[in-house]
Amino acid sequence: MFAPAKVDALAARTLHYPHSILLKPMPYLFHPSGGLLYHLRAWRWRRTLWAQFHAEVRAWLSAWRPKSPHLVLIGPSGGYALCAEFLARFTRISVLEPDPLARWLLRRRFPSAPLHWEVGGTLARTGGFDRLAAAYPDAALLFCNLLGQELQGQAADFNRGAWLAELEQALRGRSWASWHDLVSTARAPTGRPPSCSGHAIALEELLGHYWLGGRLEFLDHETASLCPAAPRRHTIWHLAPRRYHLIEWLCTP
Repeated sequence: MFAPAKVDALAARTLHYPHSILLKPMPYLFHPSGGLLYHLRAWRWRRTLWAQFHAEVRAWLSAWRPKSPHLVLIGPSGGYALCAEFLARFTRISVLEPDPLARWLLRRRFPSAPLHWEVGGTLARTGGFDRLAAAYPDAALLFCNLLGQELQGQAADFNRGAWLAELEQALRGRSWASWHDLVSTARAPTGRPPSCSGHAIALEELLGHYWLGGRLEFLDHETASLCPAAPRRHTIWHLAPRRYHLIEWLCTP
């Protein structure tokens, strides 16, 4: 029997965010951990390190069958984890993505998809999920590795736990799905845990399934409390040669 790793969440809250949704005053294209850097990583690793992760996301999307013909993509970047077969199921796709290069790449990757660019920017504020639901009352909502990221309009005292606590109530009865970061670390996983769970597992217990023995230092993306009673799936995203992200998938019909 293997012993789980001892886990240490780093005190610093300057998380390693790989996604282009980072929206501090720095221009999108030159943000050190998003924008152009993220797109260059995608170009370099999409067929190697990222391939297995993208295959798993596409399998999740294939199994998710919302009834609405209208989809809202929230923070999709260049759509690297998406596929044409999934997008073809919708007659209208509203896109909330502030990075202009990401929008160009998304259109280039899916030229026949019915993409429509929308203006967002208030999701990170109190009541953001209520406003999103009201703006798209009949649409299915897909959060594309967004919920654990730094957001447009995020205040210096932003409380992610309180913000995420609003999501379940605001989107009750709606079709929505999300894949998002739980933690990231420089240590490669060594366990072979089950990929699905009927409810949330305590973060330390979950990490003990993936990293066996020794000590684990990780960055907490503060999403582990989301919808604790809901079924979920997990996988590893090998983001870079020495960077691993534990990803969670949640969805409603």
